[in-house]
Amino acid sequence: MENTKKGLFMTSLLLAVLLFVGLGAQGQNTPKLNDAQIASVAVTANQIDVEYAEIAQKISQNADVKRFAQTMKDDHNAVIGLAVALAKKLQVTPEHNAVTKSLLDGAKTTKSQLNKKKGKVFDKAYIDNEVGYHKAVIDAVEKVLIPQTKNAELKTLLEKVLPTLKIHLKHAEMIQLKFK
Repeated sequence: MENTKKGLFMTSLLLAVLLFVGLGAQGQNTPKLNDAQIASVAVTANQIDVEYAEIAQKISQNADVKRFAQTMKDDHNAVIGLAVALAKKLQVTPEHNAVTKSLLDGAKTTKSQLNKKKGKVFDKAYIDNEVGYHKAVIDAVEKVLIPQTKNAELKTLLEKVLPTLKIHLKHAEMIQLKFK
């Protein structure tokens, strides 16, 4: 059981590293993303967290975890709605790219592992994943997506979402303390 917990935590860490390094947040390796690709990354990252929340709602019996998952589902679906509406307005189709693929590949593994867990083991794994995932997404939004966004409205949307992501991280960290 301890190895399973470590496995999911390592997967979460790997996803965070993939997102951070995959987006080239370390400088010269930063991929050049156009606005359509940035829109794809943003929508995909939000959709992945909605999917994690749906797993938590299905499996968890913990009231704090279920409430948190509902918040994640509601807030990230709202961001997806805003992003889709903006893309429509700007007549931009989100463009699948290597970063999007990396996110989806990491999420597939994490979802598979989460779906195998039950009880407190699941709750801790889900919350640990949310902490790692939000840290990675915040870093990517701050260091890669916002700086590379050319369209002012898309940049404003990313900047508007950032404080919510930080609140999600703090909320997840508070719940995480209960599982120490």
